[in-house]
Amino acid sequence: MSSLSERLARGTANSPAQVDHSRRLVADWQLLADLSFADLTLWVPLPTGAWWCVAQVRPLTAPTSRPEDLVGVELRDAAAAPFAAAYREGRPLPGGEPERAGAIARRREVVPVRHEGVVVAVLAKDVNLAVTRSPSTLEHTYLDIAADLCLMISAGTFPPEKLQDAEMSPRVGDGLLRLDARGRAVYASPNALSAYRRMGVAGDVVGQDLAEVTRAAAADRVAGEAVAAGIAAAVAGRFPDPMDVDRASATMLVRALPLRAPGGEAGALVLVRDVTDVRRRDRALLTKDATIREIHHRVKNNLQTVAALLRLQARRMAEPAARDALEESVRRVTSIAIVHEALAGSREDVVDVDRVFDQVLPMLGDLASVGPAARTQRTGTFGELPAAAATPLVLAVTELLHNAAEHAFPEGEPGAIDLLAERDGDDLVVRVRDDGRGLPEGFDPAAYEGLGLQIVRTLVVSELGGSLEMTVPPGLRGTEVVLTLPGAGLPRR
Repeated sequence: MSSLSERLARGTANSPAQVDHSRRLVADWQLLADLSFADLTLWVPLPTGAWWCVAQVRPLTAPTSRPEDLVGVELRDAAAAPFAAAYREGRPLPGGEPERAGAIARRREVVPVRHEGVVVAVLAKDVNLAVTRSPSTLEHTYLDIAADLCLMISAGTFPPEKLQDAEMSPRVGDGLLRLDARGRAVYASPNALSAYRRMGVAGDVVGQDLAEVTRAAAADRVAGEAVAAGIAAAVAGRFPDPMDVDRASATMLVRALPLRAPGGEAGALVLVRDVTDVRRRDRALLTKDATIREIHHRVKNNLQTVAALLRLQARRMAEPAARDALEESVRRVTSIAIVHEALAGSREDVVDVDRVFDQVLPMLGDLASVGPAARTQRTGTFGELPAAAATPLVLAVTELLHNAAEHAFPEGEPGAIDLLAERDGDDLVVRVRDDGRGLPEGFDPAAYEGLGLQIVRTLVVSELGGSLEMTVPPGLRGTEVVLTLPGAGLPRR
C-alpha cells in the first residue's frame, strides 16, 4: 500500500501545499471523529472522474458504521454524486436518506476540504443510526463542536498549519472544555473536572475564566503565564502549542484550539489530559540515561588511569619482552576506554563505531613499536552497533591492526594497512588488509597459538558468533584477514 502522501498526490488537486494540508487534517482528525461519533473517510478526485478514498478513521466514542476498509476504494457516477456536489459547490452537504448495509443503518454528511480558497478533497462523515443515545449535555456539546470544526474545514481554517503530535495530544475522552468568546468555560466534561481537581482546583470551573484558573493551578509562575497566554490565544483565533501544567503531585497537558466557524459563536475548545504518570516515567528515563552515561564516563576515566599506570611501568622495564607485553596491554585497555567514551556521549546504548576507529587508527603508532612507515586508513562504514557488539569488535580489529603494523613490514619498509567495512545482506564483513611480506611458509592460522590471534578468535567466534579467515589477497601482496559477523545483534546501520 502506498503512503498517504502518494495517494493524495494521485488526485487532481496535488500541489505540495495541498497535500500537506490534507496530511495535517488526517493527523488530527481523530478529534473530529470522536466529537461527531462518526466514521471519517477522505476522498480525492482522480483524473478519470472517479473518487478515491485515501484515508479512514473510526470513532473511539461510538460503534463504527464502516467496519470494512475503504482505503483504495473508487466510487463513480451516482455513488460519488455527493462528493462531486460538495466539491463543486464548496459547502457541506447534510446527510440525505439513510442507507443500510446489513444490520447497520447510517447517514452520510459530506464536507469540502478547502486550502487557500481551493477545495482539495472531500470529507465523508458516516454516523451509525443504530446507536440509541440519550440527549445529554455532553453529546450536544460534542456535536456542536464537531459542527463548528466541519465548517472550519470547509472554510480552510482547520487544521492548523503546524502538525500536532497525535500520540501525546489529549483525546476527547481525556477531558474537554468549551469556552465562550470571553474565555469563560461554558461546559466541562467529567474527566476535565477530574483533571482540574488533581491540579488543586476545588470549585467548578464552569462560568470561570479558564486561563486564570489554569494560571493559578500551575506551581511555576512562568509556566502558568505561558499556558494562560495559550488559552487566551485560542480564544482570539490562534493555534497555540500544547503545554504542560505542573503541580507537586500532578501534571496536566493542555491543548487549546480556536472555534471560529463562519456564522457561529466564537470561542475555543480546550482538551486536557492527566499525564502525571507519563511525565514521571519520562523523568525516570532521563535520570537513568544520565546515570548510565556518567557510569560510562567514569569507567573511561578509570581505564585511562590504568593505561597510564601500565605505560609508566612499561617505561621502567629493562626486559624488552616484558615492556612489549605491557605496551600491548596499554593498547587494549585504551581501546576499551574509547568505546566507553563514545557511550558516555551517546543518548542510547549504541556506539558510533566509525568514530571510534577514527580515534584508534592514529594511536596505533604511539602504542606499538612500529615506525611511521605503516600508513593506516578506513574505507566503508560500520555504522552504529549495540555496545555489547561494539566493544569486542573494536578490540578484535585493533588487535589485527596492531599485528599487521608489527609483523607485516620489514623494519623501515613503507607500507599501508587498510580497514574495510561492508555489508553483505544483513552481515557485516570487516577486512584488515596490508601490502606487507605476507604469511610465513606453511602458516596455519587455526593452529597458531599467539596471544593476539587467540584474543581475536575468542572475541569474533565466541562473543560475536562470527568467523575469521586469514588469506593472501588474490593478485595482491600482503595478508588479508576477513571477519564475517552475522546480522543478529548487529543492526543499526
